Amino acid sequence: MPKIEQYAARGVYDPPAYSQAVKVTGAETILYIAGQVAYDDKGAAAHPGDFKAQARAVLQAVKAQVEAGGGTMANIVKINTYVTDIRHRADWGPIREEFFGKKSPASTMVAVAALAQPEFLIEVEAIAVL
Repeated sequence: MPKIEQYAARGVYDPPAYSQAVKVTGAETILYIAGQVAYDDKGAAAHPGDFKAQARAVLQAVKAQVEAGGGTMANIVKINTYVTDIRHRADWGPIREEFFGKKSPASTMVAVAALAQPEFLIEVEAIAVL
């Protein structure tokens, strides 16, 4: 079982919602989870125009991927979040907290011009250690 330690270096702001850094020791397996989007069962975009529903669907997909690999959400050490409108940041925090708790792993959020389909509003990729 790996030891996962979240921290912020001395003198670096330690935000309440995510980790500035994550140190992993004793890991034997690393999972790289591709960017997950909100697909419906036919491969089209689910919940068009509904950021919150897409965000929950994306994190459900991330959760399913990490569990299929033998881990849990607690094994995720890094997420990269891509949104098509940075104004969704306010909605993203509480949804992220539903899946990760108050302090999520090391995180990056970037606003992009577009994702793979115009209906996608959010995409999340993750790295987990087991």
